[in-house]
Amino acid sequence: MSGKKDVLHVGIDLGTSRSAITASNGAHHVVESYVGWPLDMVARKVVKKSILFGAEALENRPMLDLHRPLERGLIKQGSAKDEEAVHELLKHLIFLAGRKEGQSVQAVVGVPAEALRVSRQHLRAAVKGIADALLIVSEPFAVAYGMDALLHTMIIDIGAGTTDFCVMNGRYPTEDDQRTLTHAGDSIDEQLMTLVKAKNPDGRFSIHMVREWKEKHSFVGSPPGPVVVRFPVKGKPADVDITSEMKRACESIVGPVAETMLDLLSKVEPEYQEKVQRSIVLAGGGSKLPGLAAALEKTLAELGGGRVRAVEDPVFAGSNGGLAIALDAPEGDWEPLSA
Repeated sequence: MSGKKDVLHVGIDLGTSRSAITASNGAHHVVESYVGWPLDMVARKVVKKSILFGAEALENRPMLDLHRPLERGLIKQGSAKDEEAVHELLKHLIFLAGRKEGQSVQAVVGVPAEALRVSRQHLRAAVKGIADALLIVSEPFAVAYGMDALLHTMIIDIGAGTTDFCVMNGRYPTEDDQRTLTHAGDSIDEQLMTLVKAKNPDGRFSIHMVREWKEKHSFVGSPPGPVVVRFPVKGKPADVDITSEMKRACESIVGPVAETMLDLLSKVEPEYQEKVQRSIVLAGGGSKLPGLAAALEKTLAELGGGRVRAVEDPVFAGSNGGLAIALDAPEGDWEPLSA
């Protein structure tokens, strides 16, 4: 009676901004990808924990050695603390999933489409001691698998660090079927930060504030209304209109995403191209960007039209797909992680 009852299968979407886990016991959790350690004995006394994760770590960041250890969907290299942070984040996700005593874990982890080779060694080291077997897949492939969108479909997964593209042809995608761009959520944040700072040189605000503005007010095309935010200017709180800056920052990704989408479509076998361009799916946090799907559909007009739609659950689409892969994967696909 051993076998699968003694195994916890999990799908993990390890993201630059947020990381999600879906487990075979029904658990699903999402955590912002921040890890922090108290800076000193005073900080430890205040936070009453040896390590903090996610929103709690972000909220207490002045007291912490805070790390956002994933950059462009990859583990930051050259910093032992960032590598430790990824290990602790993965351990925390498995803990949240409710691993039972003595239960082995088989984990499918999604990474950016063009990062499979470079990620493998570092990710394997991060997962070692937490999971017993590992399968690394591209994030857009995991989304496609979870949706059962495995034929004549393009997935565009817009995360914080990368935008990943994958054309599904009824088999495992090859390198030619996939692309990765660094035009994504973080690049919008950086652009917005630069634009607002240029217009308000005496203003004081952080990248964390800018990210909150974007998540609350982002849009492509016509603004739904004025975007007014509050931050100190010359030391005094002020309401500032950043509508035009928000528009420019958000639309900065439209051109590169549209160009890559059209390039990948041009590589599809001609008899299937029309089917793919009518089945384009946006995933990731960027799929919630109002007006983006319409802007991409407008680009497809030059090819005779197409359909772009967003996934129903952008938070868990990747981890749900990872779990589906974990439950279906044959034994030979898994990489054992012996101690």
